Amino acid sequence: MASVVRSPSTMASMVLPKLQSTNRRIWKPANFRITFPHLATKHRTICCTNVSPWEPPPVTYAPTDDTTKSQFLSGSTTLFETLDSDQTKTAESQTTDTKRVSKVGYIRWPMWLVGPSVLLATGMVPTLWLPISSIFLGPNIASLLSLTGLDCIFNLGASLFLLMADACSRPNIESQEPCHSQAPFGYRFWNMVATISGFMVPLAMMLGSEKGLFQPQLPPISFAILLGPYLLLLAVQMLTEMLTWHWESPVWLVTPVVYESYRVLQLMRGLKLGAELGAPAWTVHTIRGLVCWWVLVLGVQIMRVAWYAGFTAHLRQNEPSNSNIGDAATSSG
Repeated sequence: MASVVRSPSTMASMVLPKLQSTNRRIWKPANFRITFPHLATKHRTICCTNVSPWEPPPVTYAPTDDTTKSQFLSGSTTLFETLDSDQTKTAESQTTDTKRVSKVGYIRWPMWLVGPSVLLATGMVPTLWLPISSIFLGPNIASLLSLTGLDCIFNLGASLFLLMADACSRPNIESQEPCHSQAPFGYRFWNMVATISGFMVPLAMMLGSEKGLFQPQLPPISFAILLGPYLLLLAVQMLTEMLTWHWESPVWLVTPVVYESYRVLQLMRGLKLGAELGAPAWTVHTIRGLVCWWVLVLGVQIMRVAWYAGFTAHLRQNEPSNSNIGDAATSSG
């Protein structure tokens, strides 16, 4: 290859590349013939140190090896980076849990006083301190509605008390699972037997009075005043117990104690009203028998509460021993 090298011109600051041809004949038409001398091209580089502001800065380091990629910026570069992210997360979760526990504790502390106070104000105060003469106006519908209103007020207070007791039985931390307590089958069976027995005795008494088996007969309005609120509150108790069993609330053990304590006062009020109504002697004896029956049932319920407390304490004592036995078995294995 023959080429002629020319010296570059000193006046030019930039030289564009020119074509170098090895043959003089580049384009050969039929009637014309153009020849060009051999030209040499020289590439010059232009160095520029000033970078425009809209261009990104040049990359000075780009690791290509896999080992350098895994080790690149792996360690801490500042003195203030002393804690791991996991440790900070656990610390933050613990602080939030303690804050939640403190908030829930502050909210639940008044419930231990407000709940029993509501139960006392709605149940015991109207029955013990309210005079009978202001409630009972005679054997009529007004007296029946007044007595039923007193029992409805107690029912509202009892429902509010049970809701507060259920809220206090929940775990302090919101992230924990709620406590589900299922009533045993034997407990539910005997509660239903006691409740149905409390229903059947007054109904049998009313049926016997209408059939003439008991003399003298008791008028229906007098029977409604004496035992109508009793039957209504007994039905409400049965419904409340069934709901606590269905929801597996821990208050299933307290519900019959609350209602049966008021039932004793309710029947004692019926004895006072029986004297004012001039009820027959067999009616008064029947009400006294119901008082004795519900005092017996209430005693059994309180003994069940004591048994349940001892049973749970026994389970808590057996948990550490069982865990120790399991650890010993795993270590020996």
